[in-house]
Formats: sequence, structure tokens, C-alpha cells
Amino acid sequence: MRLILLPACALLIAADWTGWRGPHRDGVLVAEPKNWPEKLNLKWKVTVGEGHSSPILAAGSIYVFARQDGQETVLSIDPSNGAVRWRQQYPAPYQMNPAASAHGEGPKATPLYANGRLYTLGISGILSSFDAETGKLRWRKEFSRQFKSTSPMFGTAMSPLVDGALLIAHVGGHDSGALTAFDRETGSVKWSWNGDGPAYASPIAVELGGVRQIVTQTQQNIIGVAANSGKLLWKIPFTTQYVQNIVTPVVYRDTLILSGLAKGVMAVRLVRKGDEWSPQTVWRNEEASMYMNSPVVMGDLVFGFSHLKRGQFFCLDARTGGTLWTGPPRQGENAAMLISPGSLVALTNDSQLLIAKPSGKSFDVIRRYTVADSPTWAHPLVLPDGVVIKDAKTLARWSVD
Repeated sequence: MRLILLPACALLIAADWTGWRGPHRDGVLVAEPKNWPEKLNLKWKVTVGEGHSSPILAAGSIYVFARQDGQETVLSIDPSNGAVRWRQQYPAPYQMNPAASAHGEGPKATPLYANGRLYTLGISGILSSFDAETGKLRWRKEFSRQFKSTSPMFGTAMSPLVDGALLIAHVGGHDSGALTAFDRETGSVKWSWNGDGPAYASPIAVELGGVRQIVTQTQQNIIGVAANSGKLLWKIPFTTQYVQNIVTPVVYRDTLILSGLAKGVMAVRLVRKGDEWSPQTVWRNEEASMYMNSPVVMGDLVFGFSHLKRGQFFCLDARTGGTLWTGPPRQGENAAMLISPGSLVALTNDSQLLIAKPSGKSFDVIRRYTVADSPTWAHPLVLPDGVVIKDAKTLARWSVD
């Protein structure tokens, strides 16, 4: 019998969390601890810089995107001890809109790993491709000559998407932008749709009506474009107060679950007749409404965090839109949520990590941990043996052992 010993990094591949809301961009966990103990143990903590970009895990490294001394900084970190394997930096001066100054100068967009490459989109709209193993810059795009503004009013926040050979990002800024597909290897433009400026939501790639399409919230709409050409298939006019379309859509069966500031929650089905597409509202719920939170779905249940009543967790029936439960009010400004068949994981902006049962009966919190001493707007990175937390300036690995 031949004994094969795998390196530690190989054991992490099954748990790889390669981009915004995971490999399928739906917040469904690919790994988690078997049990959540009463107390987490701090394994390591390192200063990485400012920003709300979420950490990811791929090919045996944690990647984090932050700001250090005025430079946007990409770090490859050893998961075992927090040591920096490589660091890449570039100047990225940026002045935050005064209305959002408390959130700092970013970056906000989560990096993306695909086929040995790491992609980042900075707060001022600088799009970069790096060799994930060495940190070598492969290509970079800046859009100051193409658009009158290179970021939305409160800074770029959408996280890039890879679909096949394409890297998709909504570049440009307020009233001037283009949802664009780049060749992920070279950065050359393959298609673009310039019908609206970017918002703060991140796109998803889905099969709906027999067509592969890119769905996202833009500055003033929710749209679907053909993934192979960028042709606009359909759009729903969608505007929010202060121009803050933020929520990433999620798919339930053949419907899209959508929400926005003071917009309630709705399910939309796309009806196709020949080349004509008609978005039809299946249900709408006004008892919950998402602002910065993006929903998660498990089975026939939709979970989210409503901005109503100063912050409230909720669960809806994905089939009908009916409210199954709402949690206590005044829970904070936001909660970054992930889910598995056994756990609903929520990190509030005030550093509270909640582990609850993903039940349609009640909000049943099993564990509550304080995991930082500064605000936590980034999504947690959940591992088989614990969780990695990005706060205002540091990255920390907490263990269940």
C-alpha cells in the first residue's frame, strides 16, 4: 500500500473561499467548524491596513486588500502564523466623500482568485491582476481618460467576477461607467455595456431563461446582460435614497431575490418570449428591507439583515415572501451573513460574531463572540477550525481549538 502525504496547503483547497461571498457568490459556506465552542482562541493577529475589503483563502494563502500609508496594498498571508509571504503596493490617493468619511479611504472591494491570478479593484477604480503565488503584477487598468469619474460618489465597492475566460467589473463612476468584460489573462476588453454608472453591489453570473447572464445593481437600475456579449437583456428601474444601490442579488430556483434601501424585499422571475424579456414580480415583502446586507438562501428560506427598526435579522419564505420571523430591533447598522445547512453566521459592524441555527421558526443564536475592538464591516472568512476577521486595521485568526 502506498501512503501519500499531502502538504497542509492541499488540505485547505476544499475550503477555498475565492472571492466575494465565496466561490459561488451566494454566501454559502464551503467549510466550517464541526462545533462552535463557548470561547474562541486568538491564534494570531497582524496589522494589514485600513479598509473594508473581505479576506479570501485560495491555494494555501489568505489574501487581503487594504490601504497602508496612502498606498493600496495586496498581501499574501500564511494562514498558519500570519506571516506575510508577499506584499504589493501602488499609490492610490483618494479623498472620501464627507458623508462617508467615517468609513475611511478604503479599499472596499473584495479581491478575487482564479486560476493562479489575483484580481483587485481599488476604491478609486484601479483594476489590477497579480500572479497569486509571487505577487508579480500581470496587468493594470486605470480609467481616468475614459470616464469623467472613476468611482461612485462613496468610492468603488463592487467586487470583480470571473466567468469563464472573462473578468467582469463595472468600471467608471457616477453618471459615467461601463459594465465591462476583460480577458482575464491580458486585460483586453471583450465587451462593455455603458447604459448606466456603477453602484456598490457586486455582479453574479447565472443561467436564467436558458441564457447565461450577468446580473447586478447599477446606479439607477437592476440589469441582466448576456454573459458572452454584454447585450442588455432586461432592466428594472431601481433608485434608492442618496444613490446607494448596494445589495448583491441571490438566486432562488428560477427567481432573483432583490432588495435595497427602503425598497422592501422582492422576488423577480424573468419571462422570455423570443428576444423579449419581461421581469415579473413574484412577491414583495415590505416588512424587511436591506441596505448594505446581502441575503443568503438555504432551502426555501431567505435570511437577511434589515435596516428597518435600526437593524433587525429576519427570515422569509422564499416561495411566497411571507415573514417567518424577525429578530430583536436595534441590532446595528449592518451584518455580513454566511450560511450552511447547520449554521447561520453573522458578523455585525460592532464586532459581534453570531452563530445561529438556520431555522424558519425563530432567530436561535447558539454562540456570540466579540472578535475585534474596532468596527468590522468586512465579511468573515470561515475555516474548518475557526474564523478570520478583518477589522479597521488588523487581520486576526480565531481558532475553535
